[in-house]
Amino acid sequence: MMEDIKRLIEDALFDVRPYVEYYDELRKLVESLLGECPDVESLMEKLEEKAATEGEPFKTDIKILLQRLEASF
Repeated sequence: MMEDIKRLIEDALFDVRPYVEYYDELRKLVESLLGECPDVESLMEKLEEKAATEGEPFKTDIKILLQRLEASF
């Protein structure tokens, strides 16, 4: 199950890379949150919480990733 989540996240990160400004930071954020998130839905909730506290343009990067993850369902 966890491998499926990681594959989904990797695919999403790959797809959004051309559109985000802070890709490395976004990847680090996702990797740090994955440990406390048993599924993609909980990861998306954590990302939404993080987006609410971040400034631009990183907030937009998180939202781009969230849109891509939502499209996966």
